[in-house]
Amino acid sequence: MLLGTPARADDESPWNQDTRSAIRLIAGANTSGAAQQRAGIEIKLQPGWKTYWRYPGDSGVPPRFDFSGSENLERAQVLYPAPHLFSDEAGNSLGYKDGVIFPVQVSPKQPGKPVHLRLKLDYAVCEKLCIPAEGRAELTLGVSDSFHDAALTAAEAQVPKPVTAAAAGLSVRRVNDGPKPLIAVDLAAPSDKAVKLFVEGPTAEWALPIPQPAQGAPAGHRHFGFELDGLPPGVDPKGHFELTFTLVEGDRAIEVKTHLD
Repeated sequence: MLLGTPARADDESPWNQDTRSAIRLIAGANTSGAAQQRAGIEIKLQPGWKTYWRYPGDSGVPPRFDFSGSENLERAQVLYPAPHLFSDEAGNSLGYKDGVIFPVQVSPKQPGKPVHLRLKLDYAVCEKLCIPAEGRAELTLGVSDSFHDAALTAAEAQVPKPVTAAAAGLSVRRVNDGPKPLIAVDLAAPSDKAVKLFVEGPTAEWALPIPQPAQGAPAGHRHFGFELDGLPPGVDPKGHFELTFTLVEGDRAIEVKTHLD
């Protein structure tokens, strides 16, 4: 179990750690009176351990960020860098190894006054088995440059950029009307690059399978498929839904929201 840390007005909070992982808050470069300030949540993992994305895949637990004890905070929006796909005997999971920085967009209640962040983080780390972890950290965001600004900027660049389905060249359709309909995805993408595609439902209660590559795509396109499985109880698989697709192609990552009709 991770222990709490005292407040510290600096570029970073102290590491809050156990034998498998550690967390801290870091500050980005911030300017006086800005409507939004920049911070980050950094998780450091021991070799062989991983932690999870907002949708963990076949197994795992997504992180839960609680800033409810903060001062002069209107909103803290946590952003997720594009995840990696891990495959083992337990199935496919989505997350990060070695470490990750989650950028945070901080909106003060009163711009121009300090924001004191208090974070409680519930997450999971996994080697062969998943183990729950809890971390706490505090940091007062200052108006200055930051030693961690370059690392935070790099993490912000790894967050998938939202684009329209038309701009991404992405379309989805049902192939059949079975109890778990097969969904076909057509994507404009070159065939000479590795492409990973992940899908999420309208709410966190959905647990859709990870789309798998399919054959038969014309030149300049890629095909993927997945069963419409893992829906919340009572949801009709023949209904109309908004799905969120995350496409990772090398260093490029985009996020597409589209309707399945």
